[in-house]
Amino acid sequence: MFLGTHTPRLDDKGRLILPAKFRDELAGGVVITKGQERCLYVFPMPEFQRIADQLREQPVTHKAARAYSRVFFASAHDEIPDKQGRVTIPAHLREYAALNRELVVIGASTRVEIWDKQSWEQYLSASEDDFADIEEGVLPGGL
Repeated sequence: MFLGTHTPRLDDKGRLILPAKFRDELAGGVVITKGQERCLYVFPMPEFQRIADQLREQPVTHKAARAYSRVFFASAHDEIPDKQGRVTIPAHLREYAALNRELVVIGASTRVEIWDKQSWEQYLSASEDDFADIEEGVLPGGL
């Protein structure tokens, strides 16, 4: 399970050093793809395969599944982190997420998310007020 918030930097070659506590689980390979709210999702290969299997089970006639699959798979980039725990984020994904040098990398349970620092701060500021209100809808009965 991926937890926590980290603030690495993107180097001049578009590489990110993965947080140390995530490296073991990601060492076998990752898939980086477009996420929601203009962040990037980083999946360990087995988790990406699980999601791919779920999407493959959808009938080809399901319009929303087709549309989601196209963007999800077309933007995906697979890679094995190097010995320093670095991965290269392709230019099209850096552009999608408006990534600058300062990043925020968060653990989001079964995935890692990569955010531009300013975008993350804006998202957090806008959503913190709703956090308490949405708990009951997400976790019926509360914690």
